[in-house]
Amino acid sequence: MAPKPLGGLRVLVPRGGKWGDGIAATLRSTGATPVIAPMINFASADDGAALANALHELQDGQYDWIVVTSATTVDVFIGHRVTIPETTRVAAVGETTGAALMLAGYRVDFTPNDNSARGLVAEWKGSEISGRVLVPQSDVAEPTLVSGLDELGIEVQYVSAYRTVGVPVADGVRADVASGRIGAILVSSGSVARQIAAQFSTLPDDTIVACIGPRTAFDARAAGLTVDVIAEERSADSLVAALIEHVARG
Repeated sequence: MAPKPLGGLRVLVPRGGKWGDGIAATLRSTGATPVIAPMINFASADDGAALANALHELQDGQYDWIVVTSATTVDVFIGHRVTIPETTRVAAVGETTGAALMLAGYRVDFTPNDNSARGLVAEWKGSEISGRVLVPQSDVAEPTLVSGLDELGIEVQYVSAYRTVGVPVADGVRADVASGRIGAILVSSGSVARQIAAQFSTLPDDTIVACIGPRTAFDARAAGLTVDVIAEERSADSLVAALIEHVARG
């Protein structure tokens, strides 16, 4: 039997839930040993009244578009029993977000080709997109989307849908990272990158840092991390594929 491409590699998966479970299964199929240690979690928005008002306006048909950038925002919709009217079109940034929307019974009318907020702004430039656009995001979301749409002359409304909070990893995981027993760390967002930098003061030189797309790589470098792998697409499969390619190159 041929050896598997990531055989023997222990990989830190910094997200739990469906995303963490899904990429862990993919890693196991390549021979890697995933270590799931969620480093961020999500809490209710500080300004619940502003969120409730935005969701009320959404359901009342006052927005022409809603742009959804994370599966966590979909969870917020479910928690508030949000119904998106037929007159409001739905844009999903990222395949995970799109899948979460459809699984929850929402439709997806538009997805940018490169699965990023920057890509959405670029594709909407020069288009006939108009009207009011609602963007519910994390309290620490990058301003790329909102500022980009605003520069296009689109009437955009941002509302904090949830807060992103750090989660301390177990002492054993911290020790395994410090000793080099964990050979690779996946970076799934800028928030995760900042937690990695804060919780693991110094990474061993041979620890592979793999980022899910150029924007996350930029955030990781800004947090002080040395980036070894950048997935071409913002997807779990692309991230694992990029890690396999890096390991194969030796």
